[in-house]
Amino acid sequence: EAQLVESGGGLVQPGGSLNLSCAASGFTFSRYSMSWVRQAPGKGLEWVSGINSGGSTSYADSVKGRFTISRDNAKNTLYLQMVSLKSEDTAVYYCKNSVGKRGQGTQVTVSS
Repeated sequence: EAQLVESGGGLVQPGGSLNLSCAASGFTFSRYSMSWVRQAPGKGLEWVSGINSGGSTSYADSVKGRFTISRDNAKNTLYLQMVSLKSEDTAVYYCKNSVGKRGQGTQVTVSS
């Protein structure tokens, strides 16, 4: 059974940085496009960033230049490096594969 487990969230001040990880198992990770999505309090899911099996990346305008998505197929792990965090980045962050499997999420709170 496919599983995705996110980690690395936490509380950070505005302007700070966090690195999220997503450990994948139960499917051939290297063959799938992967993405990060987030859900802020009281709002719907928002796509944040994606990376395909070839390593091509894409970003939402709201995070472009601040977030970097990457993957390590040898470790079956997806990453999201986040810098210059803003209060509006506060959300639960989920990793997701291209057939809709999603992890349990990790909370990111940006606050002074």
